[in-house]
Amino acid sequence: MSRNIQEFIREKAVDLFEKVKVYREYMHQYPELSFQEEKTMEYVAGILTKLDIPFKKGVGGTGIVAMIYGKQHTLEMECIGLRADLDALPIQEENDVAYKSKNKGVMHACGHDVHTSILLGAAEIINEIKDEIPFPVKLIFQPGEEKNPGGATYMIRDGVLENPTVKELYALHVFPDMEVGKVGFREGIYMASSDEIYVTIQGKGGHGATPNKAIDPILIGATIVTSIQQIVSRRCDPIIPSVLTFGHFEGIGETNVIPSKVLLKGTFRTLNEVWRAEALDLIQSQITLIAQSMGGSAEVTISKGYPYLENNPKVTKALSEKAKAFLGNDKVEELPIRMTSEDFAFFSQEKPVCFFRLGVRNESKGIVYGVHNSRFDIDPLALVTGIQIICLSVC
Repeated sequence: MSRNIQEFIREKAVDLFEKVKVYREYMHQYPELSFQEEKTMEYVAGILTKLDIPFKKGVGGTGIVAMIYGKQHTLEMECIGLRADLDALPIQEENDVAYKSKNKGVMHACGHDVHTSILLGAAEIINEIKDEIPFPVKLIFQPGEEKNPGGATYMIRDGVLENPTVKELYALHVFPDMEVGKVGFREGIYMASSDEIYVTIQGKGGHGATPNKAIDPILIGATIVTSIQQIVSRRCDPIIPSVLTFGHFEGIGETNVIPSKVLLKGTFRTLNEVWRAEALDLIQSQITLIAQSMGGSAEVTISKGYPYLENNPKVTKALSEKAKAFLGNDKVEELPIRMTSEDFAFFSQEKPVCFFRLGVRNESKGIVYGVHNSRFDIDPLALVTGIQIICLSVC
């Protein structure tokens, strides 16, 4: 990549800041839940139309795919894929800002409005330098990252990785733990698989004073929640990171009323697909057996979620080195493994990918809240850094 293109990217990203900030604030005000992103899709389509970038709507449901070709590119050439996600979360925003969500109970609390705005800004720059980059670029605006089975699965089903063939993919994600102006990378396995566990425990309701005449589903549920932790502590190889968490325990009784039914909801996460399959079988069978041994029954439903995410070492190192040269070594960090999950992992199972983090934190402005928090926000200057590094990935 020649220095003049590098400087063009640096300066153009700064020039586009106000425009991209408007994109982000508009989408933040009008968030839409997973697989319901109709208006967001139309908004993105309108911007692509103004940029004179051809696109196709409705890929994977409410997704968009756009292509940028330079003069030296052919329709048969492999391309570079760049992905952003469109959906928001069922959270009531508590920020007191001009661009606060106008959709009650829905908020861009995971930064997908940021990701999409950055990709739109990068698209404008890439479209201007398209005759100077080695490969065509495919822009992927994906729905439903927050909800199983993940919008990536639907886009892959609809052929997003073909026609033209994607040779490698890049995506970023906001990172509130990292200062604005910085980015982070990790080669190899980075994020965990994620599966959802739903349990309905059936007992026999009764009076709290005569538990011998009832089958207490609350006691069964408590036993299940504590007992099956041994699946991780005693059945899993200690070198394989695993998490089993139940975040929902619902048993509607009273001080003297034993309910007849209890509902549990949980998540299982790991970084090994063989162990993942084995553990899910153990979870299902042990929950069933524990309930039966205590006189009740349990119906277990496991919603298979995302696989673990693995960054291709070659493409990740290449972009990390570009980022160091562009931003400075002190602005690029090595990331630790995380037990959170991302449906970009489905792309990582198909193609070489680089999924990196974008710092958005600014303590002096009170921008310190994590994702999925009702007060999540970003320092808008992160938009510039994000655009610049995304553009570097195609040069």
